[in-house]
Amino acid sequence: MLTEELPKTYDFASVEKRWLDQWDDSDFYFEKDSKKPQYVMDTPPPYPTGKLHIGHALNWVYMDIIARYKRMMGFNVMFPQGWDCHGLPTEVKVEETHHITKNDVSREEFRKMCRDLTVENITRMRQSLRTMGFSVDWSNEYITMEPYYYAKTQLSFLRMLKAGYIYQDEHPVNFCTRCETAIAFAEVSYYDGETLLNFFDFDGIEIATTRPELLAACVGVAVHPDDERYKSIVGNTLKVPIFGHEVTIIADDAVDMAFGSGAVMICTFGDKTDVFWWKKHHLPLRKALTTKGTMTAICGKYEGMPSKECRAAILADMKELGILKDQKKIEQRVGGCWRCKTPIEILSERQWFVKVNGGDIVKAAREIKWYPEHMLQRLENWADQMEWDWCISRQRLFATPIPVWFCDKCGELILPDEADLPVDPTIEKPKHACPKCGGTEFTGEKDVLDTWMDSSITDLHVTGWDGSGRPPYFPAQLRPQGHDIIRTWAFYTILRSVALLGEKPWDNILVNGMVLGEDGFKMSKSRDNVIGPEDVMGPYGVDALRQWAAAGSSTGQDILFNWNDVVAASRFQTKMWNIVRFSLMQIQKESPVPETDAPSTLIDRWMLANLSKTVAEVTESMDAYLFDKGLKIIREFAWNVMADEYLEFVKGRLYSEDPLRAGAIYTLKTTLDALCTMLSPYIPFFAQECYHHLSGGKRIIDRPWTTFSYVDEDALRDGDLVVRIVSLLRKYKHDSGLALNSPLGNVTIYTPSHDIDDSGDLGRTINATVVWKAEEPSLEKMVGDVAFNKGVVGKTLRNKAGAFMAAVNALSDADKITPPKTVLVDGEEISVPEGAWTTSYIYSVSGESVDVIMLDDVMITVKRT
Repeated sequence: MLTEELPKTYDFASVEKRWLDQWDDSDFYFEKDSKKPQYVMDTPPPYPTGKLHIGHALNWVYMDIIARYKRMMGFNVMFPQGWDCHGLPTEVKVEETHHITKNDVSREEFRKMCRDLTVENITRMRQSLRTMGFSVDWSNEYITMEPYYYAKTQLSFLRMLKAGYIYQDEHPVNFCTRCETAIAFAEVSYYDGETLLNFFDFDGIEIATTRPELLAACVGVAVHPDDERYKSIVGNTLKVPIFGHEVTIIADDAVDMAFGSGAVMICTFGDKTDVFWWKKHHLPLRKALTTKGTMTAICGKYEGMPSKECRAAILADMKELGILKDQKKIEQRVGGCWRCKTPIEILSERQWFVKVNGGDIVKAAREIKWYPEHMLQRLENWADQMEWDWCISRQRLFATPIPVWFCDKCGELILPDEADLPVDPTIEKPKHACPKCGGTEFTGEKDVLDTWMDSSITDLHVTGWDGSGRPPYFPAQLRPQGHDIIRTWAFYTILRSVALLGEKPWDNILVNGMVLGEDGFKMSKSRDNVIGPEDVMGPYGVDALRQWAAAGSSTGQDILFNWNDVVAASRFQTKMWNIVRFSLMQIQKESPVPETDAPSTLIDRWMLANLSKTVAEVTESMDAYLFDKGLKIIREFAWNVMADEYLEFVKGRLYSEDPLRAGAIYTLKTTLDALCTMLSPYIPFFAQECYHHLSGGKRIIDRPWTTFSYVDEDALRDGDLVVRIVSLLRKYKHDSGLALNSPLGNVTIYTPSHDIDDSGDLGRTINATVVWKAEEPSLEKMVGDVAFNKGVVGKTLRNKAGAFMAAVNALSDADKITPPKTVLVDGEEISVPEGAWTTSYIYSVSGESVDVIMLDDVMITVKRT
């Protein structure tokens, strides 16, 4: 395609499709035997919902920028694509789609429904990632529900079990009664709510509670040891109203004497404080709630009621008994299931746990470089807050099976051989008899693993872990992820890496923010502020979306979606297209001027020195993952320095057959080459299209990162001066009523400090004859006309204003310059108002009148024709 045929308008749709069709997956494969330094990215495997949201786009743009940049820097890059398949959202979706619950069909049929939905969703999302041009290494794609992956999850479980990191025990856990499964603390979402604080007579003591439905689970009453109201009765027993069992009054300094009546009912379990007191004081366990959220047999006549219904029934019975004294509305922070928002309960159930050693995790986290640095504090804070171990068992179906059996005869825990993994203990049986009693009947574990057990070994998987030792590509160089999953994905991955390999999982972690709607709130359908990637790509293209993501905010900060930013991105591409189109027309135009590989003039050198600075600054920004800064630098250079300044300077040379034209062509080619290279990680489609025409058909993905360097401080200093002079002379033309392209006459520029030779670029730009002189001018200065401020003179002197102005014009030059205090007007001394006039000057050089413009210590004289 000839440059002259380059369309006037950039057609993003055809360009993006053309290059997407030509790029091949193998262009981005990680080469296992490469001698290049490796750069492995432990990328986040999204949950296969079937649709990429704007947050995905933000995260994948960041990752793709890094992958493309690192390849250009000579690294062997692994940018894998994973899919985190298992878990509750898919089960809930299947239940909604098929109008069933997990208990309505067989375990295997339900798992197949989940698997089929997941495969379908992955197919759609995979296509979306391809359409958006992400340079994913598809040869390293992984799917966590596939046997090759969850076998590793099971292997990691067995290794940690044998090492003492994993254990099974009955312990209070967070439980979602809607999803009927335990959940970890990190999966609890908190929201503001309102409830009733109920005051009632508890065998002679007033108690205030928000959970009367747990009265049957009461195992004690706590008071503060310094509370004078209760000191004398600590140790006494009380009879629980309605239910009749006895509990003891205990003293504990964790009681808030100012809340309610200062006496607190301890139930197993209403909240984490109940758990704390239960363990500290060795209290009995009374289970009032089932895993379905209904009341147990200890609740007597309330058995089988949902907890809310039971609450209402007990309050009604309290009123009838006359023990309900008062009720007050209070605000409370409610912990809910991260998926369905159902308020969580704390139930004591037999579960599997991973020991959490916060000190070891924090130690490893501090060996990782965090971008931005302050995100490390979030992980440290979470480690400090961890009160319980990580509950990893779930009472669901679509997840990695826990690979253990129990001997029916003696209860011994039976483990599979590692070589037999993966196994499903609900279907398969152990290959050996029980080593303890010789029994041959077993019950497989029905609970499954928390999906974070799958995703917390992504770094081990992508670096090649097979359980035989240190993985060949371990540790990964980068973990990119959102700040919302620091306490889950980052925390658990570090925990597992330390437990299995004794090392940090990655060298660096890059934390991105979340995308907010235009209204500043988190995107949600209820707020009607959701924007999808397709909403942007349709009218503006993939590269505009990528620019929006890269330029929207600093890494780690939340980004506000704004259509103006998308429009600005599109306009920049239009500007760049015009720059490239004009430049290529000049570069490929036939000319008798021989080519050169060097700049010709001061402005050429100034341009290349600015380009060199830009390359250095952008490279520094890319190395620090400051994508917004890097793109801003590129945009400002292309728009302000190249388009607004340099191209205006060199048009005169480009349209001529002056030998100096060759330097301008060299500068244009050099600059465009560097710009295409720097833009390539950001807007690869646009950069490829431009580079294709500039290079004669080469691919930008084969181009190394630009190392252009041109240091010329004198050119920067003198070029900046020339640019400022042009700006002043253009303003002078405008103020004089002259068109910018009209002849200006003779301009002399006095630079006393040193000589400057611009090779005629300035004169061609302003259409004037320009002479530079490294000397002080022999300038004659004379007083010219007086310009009166009639607003001041008229308002102050009124009918004497005319006579006053005539008198001022008759003053000496010295008095016109430095006004006297009074002026004689018609025989009367009249005070001179402040600011009554300004005095102009007439300049001449060698007897010829000129206009003078000062720029610091530089004088510019203009003799107009």
